[in-house]
Amino acid sequence: MADNGDRQKFDQSHVSTRIIQEYVPGRQITIAHVIANPDRELCQRVGLESADAIGIMTITPGESAIIAGDLALKAADVEIGFLDRFSGTLVITGRLTSVEAAIDTANRGLERVLGFFPAQITRT
Repeated sequence: MADNGDRQKFDQSHVSTRIIQEYVPGRQITIAHVIANPDRELCQRVGLESADAIGIMTITPGESAIIAGDLALKAADVEIGFLDRFSGTLVITGRLTSVEAAIDTANRGLERVLGFFPAQITRT
């Protein structure tokens, strides 16, 4: 590039975003969410039978999803749709009131029993 005082403008349309996700050691619930009346297509896309409600939790360390699943199953009439001890993901299904109770119990139970930092329970 010639040094004639002209500067090329930086074209931001070619900039890509790079996201780095890493887990920090700790005891934390990062997501506690309830989906009321999920669409049938959504259920099929995530590999679930149709459900009145879906509850989702993401927990660090990942193995704690097993404990959260146990707490949820003991708290209400729900089923485990998915549990992954490596990513810390727990998905439960059932009636809306049961899913809400199960997510709340798992969230509070991990806080009380294991000293986890709980998540605010959100809902859509």
